[in-house]
Amino acid sequence: MRRPINFVLAFTLFSTLSHAETVKIYSAASLTNAITDIAKVYEKQNPEIKIVPVFGASSALAKQIEAGAPSDIFFSADQDWMNYLVQKQKIQHNQVKPFLFNQLVLISPVQSKQQFKAVPQFNFAQSFQGRLCTGQMESVPAGKYAKQSLIKLNWLDSLNGRIVGTDDVRSALAFVERGECQVGIVYKTDALISKKVKISGVFPRISHQPIVYPIALTKQGQNNPSAVKFNQYLKENPQAKKILLQYGFTL
Repeated sequence: MRRPINFVLAFTLFSTLSHAETVKIYSAASLTNAITDIAKVYEKQNPEIKIVPVFGASSALAKQIEAGAPSDIFFSADQDWMNYLVQKQKIQHNQVKPFLFNQLVLISPVQSKQQFKAVPQFNFAQSFQGRLCTGQMESVPAGKYAKQSLIKLNWLDSLNGRIVGTDDVRSALAFVERGECQVGIVYKTDALISKKVKISGVFPRISHQPIVYPIALTKQGQNNPSAVKFNQYLKENPQAKKILLQYGFTL
């Protein structure tokens, strides 16, 4: 009779240890390359810990966490969705740390002769043919920043019917890479990873809210020693910071 009980206890212990050694980080799509590289370096240094990244729009990730998806760390591309999870009591306010900054840029295919001047007098709508891609303007952070800039420059109304809202910023980049959109509004860090697009212009910082990336342990993550350790590594380790800087983020 004792053997089945011991087996159950051993299985339970194994499951607990397996969970403790796994860190699930929900991270903005624009961080895909940087977090993937950091995770590889970290796992090599800490083979007992497995980093499981989930990438997507901060809006979609926040909704998944709210719905109960297992998550240890949330790395958002804007403060609004971090605040959302604080309000939903999935993250404690004292865990939130503004960590990275980014820039908003206009991209076009490398062979394009796109002109761009970030002033209201510039006729942006007539400077390109076809459509403009960016994140969904009501939810995806990149799209929200893009909308703010287009309104500030008084360009939004003239683009009626020509804006394609994508599920996340990397999708907007892909549309421009494939030529399905003539221009796109993405982050500088997204533009830098692509050989198929170029930066045609930079939106002034005063035209949109600061592009801040906050990071925080979720309530689940606070109880996961491995998550606490990796969260600290992301924020403090010189090698992790170096990788983030290499991809164009600023601290």
